[in-house]
Amino acid sequence: QLQLVESGGGLVQPGGSLRLSCTASGFILDDYAIGWFRQAPGKEREGVSCISYRGGIITYADSVKGRFTISRDNNWKTMYLQMNSLNSDDTAVYYCAARRTSWRCPDTGMDYWGKGTLVTVSS
Repeated sequence: QLQLVESGGGLVQPGGSLRLSCTASGFILDDYAIGWFRQAPGKEREGVSCISYRGGIITYADSVKGRFTISRDNNWKTMYLQMNSLNSDDTAVYYCAARRTSWRCPDTGMDYWGKGTLVTVSS
């Protein structure tokens, strides 16, 4: 069974950092574009970052450029989202999602989704 599981969320103070993980079971992430998405309370889900299949293209939302970094482990089983300089606007449930052999991460076109991990930025 193909699954994605996020971890690493929690409560952090403004200006702090967190690293989210997205671990795949049943498949290798190398064959998939992996995206990080988030949904804040009362808002629509938005794309945060995407790494294309085989890792050739990386994109970030303007709101997180320079603060967030997407990466992967060498075994292509776990993807990461390093989040620095967090602020209250980053409070959301963060999801990872995968789309097979894709160069992009379209919100409505991802094949698999994790259940999400909550990030709360508050003092």
